[in-house]
Amino acid sequence: MSLPVPAPARFLAAAEPGTRVVVRYRIEGGFTDALGHLLECDAGSCTVRTRRSDVVISLEHVVAAKEVPPAPPRRQAAH
Repeated sequence: MSLPVPAPARFLAAAEPGTRVVVRYRIEGGFTDALGHLLECDAGSCTVRTRRSDVVISLEHVVAAKEVPPAPPRRQAAH
């Protein structure tokens, strides 16, 4: 008998690539978040493109995931 797939992993597997998401996952010593666009998701991991880099997250470490609205426009730098 296989274990049920956790809801966050099901959400990521069903989400369209390009969807803006936030993913909370376990790291050594606690949790962290990846905020960005979902690039891909397979049976073992998902990849989120953040502002800094592409983050590959093992689905077994994901504790929460949801779609988020588009980022607000960046402010103009003061001169």
